[in-house]
Amino acid sequence: MALVPPELRYTKDHEWSRVTGTRVRIGITDHAQHELTDVVFVEFPVMGKELKKGEVLGVVESVKAVSEIFAPLGGKVVAVNEALDEHPEWVNKDPYGQGWIAELELRDAAELTALLDAAAYRALTGE
Repeated sequence: MALVPPELRYTKDHEWSRVTGTRVRIGITDHAQHELTDVVFVEFPVMGKELKKGEVLGVVESVKAVSEIFAPLGGKVVAVNEALDEHPEWVNKDPYGQGWIAELELRDAAELTALLDAAAYRALTGE
């Protein structure tokens, strides 16, 4: 059974968001990393780039597939987890901690209402 932390928000595309003030940290869910299997490479967004909700944030490549990651919210890229260059396996081992992918400066907090809470995400994935 996949881990679904209750304090996070989720998308139907299996990204998670952790909001702290005006910043939002983003990664892929435990469910997504299980589906992908062993992650071998993560492509990050460009620092400073303005993303709209739903735009491609980056790419996760595994031994099984290449998957795009979509921005769950609009905002400016203010951080990327460069440690994943050396340790892409962190996306599998700790998807909600060391395996985070990027951080945005949130543009419109109202977009948060469209994200799923943990119960809705569990229902979506059948967990």
